[in-house]
Amino acid sequence: MDEPYSMYSLLLDKTARRVKQYAQRRFKELGFNITVDQWLVLRHLHENDNLNQRELAELVYKDTPTLTRIIDLLCEKGMVERKVQPDDRRCFTVHLTPEGKSKVEQLKPQIKDVRLKAWEGLSEQDFNQFKRILDSIYVNLQ
Repeated sequence: MDEPYSMYSLLLDKTARRVKQYAQRRFKELGFNITVDQWLVLRHLHENDNLNQRELAELVYKDTPTLTRIIDLLCEKGMVERKVQPDDRRCFTVHLTPEGKSKVEQLKPQIKDVRLKAWEGLSEQDFNQFKRILDSIYVNLQ
């Protein structure tokens, strides 16, 4: 009974990697000048202004050192900035710059098209069943 489940886990991992690789390849081909991980940070900052690095790390499922590197790169590109929190000088909040906000608005429709490639040929019923299964797996692992 264990063998089919490990096969499905492997397929899930393999598929998740393929989705990210496809998206990264398309980002590069389309000249976005950001990575998929950088996009996730930009998108979450666009949706949730005034996040500290710990909160942002939880949203993008990255450890703190990895997120710090991503934020450093986005700061170098002029898309985000860190601000010291007045009540705790050791803690920073991360914000989109005007350039970062513009980049998000520019890329949103194109990224939606990139993401839709994975759903080609699937019906709404397929999608709903897939979502239900993934939600169940996610809840099981909390």
